[in-house]
Amino acid sequence: MKIEEQKELVSGFQHLELLANQIVEGFISGMHKSPFHGFSAEFAEHKVYNAGESTKHIDWKLFAKTDRLYTKRFEEETNLRCHLIIDNSSSMHYPKLNDNQFFYENKIGFSVLASAVLMNLLKKQRDAVGLSIYSDTYEYYAPEKGSDRHHRMLLNNLENLLQTPKTSKQTDTITYLHQIAEKMHRRSMIVLFTDMFQGEDDERLFKALQHLKHNKHKVVLFHVTDKKTEFNFDFDNAPRKFIDLETGDEVNLFAENVKEDYEKLVKNYFDKVANTCALYKIKYVPVSVDEKFEKIMTTYLIEKQKFG
Repeated sequence: MKIEEQKELVSGFQHLELLANQIVEGFISGMHKSPFHGFSAEFAEHKVYNAGESTKHIDWKLFAKTDRLYTKRFEEETNLRCHLIIDNSSSMHYPKLNDNQFFYENKIGFSVLASAVLMNLLKKQRDAVGLSIYSDTYEYYAPEKGSDRHHRMLLNNLENLLQTPKTSKQTDTITYLHQIAEKMHRRSMIVLFTDMFQGEDDERLFKALQHLKHNKHKVVLFHVTDKKTEFNFDFDNAPRKFIDLETGDEVNLFAENVKEDYEKLVKNYFDKVANTCALYKIKYVPVSVDEKFEKIMTTYLIEKQKFG
């Protein structure tokens, strides 16, 4: 399928929503094989029973089927608030897609579809969702709401990110993570999609991530990469020109000559990010654009249970 045809396929929020819904429904139908066996029965109407809660609303029929305790959820109940954050810098539009690739096989497309998938889950569970998009500017902000109209508006803004940027946009992650943190007044789950490529001081970046944790928010960082080339540096040994998508800097080299040093540096950086997130109690989840979306959904469900 050519890119032009894909853009037509995903040209309205209904299509992105449909694709996300297909992924979620497939995931839910397979839940009987997973630790979430039982959720698929009445996904929006139940939540896991926590020790110490009243037993008044336990669904004993569902317990008989699943051997797990769930309580009935009511519409007027206060549910989760989730804020999605997407890094839209030029490096997130890597790799450049060929005509036979799907839009979600680069980092921004993967993040857009993953966000739509999470929005679908949040909608099924009657949770409120908000969205922030940043690059070298704070491109978009919407607070957490749960209405159909709000979901459609967010899906429309997600689709706008699928277009390749015409100009190089660097990442000002630090500035905008602090600004987003200041906007979050009510306890929420904050989900960030970023490739963590930024030219600023690591410690200042980690402080910005820590700021997201204020007011007892739960933070999940999906570290999005094209693992084949960005982590493993898997290129043939033909001479190549490498271009920094954010600065435009160029370098000509043979990949084989720098592969070992590159992979060592990248591994050390990724390890530092993972260890710092663990220190700050931020859930760190590396994901690659060639992976399916089960890891995204499973992480969300597990972290939601912990969120309480």
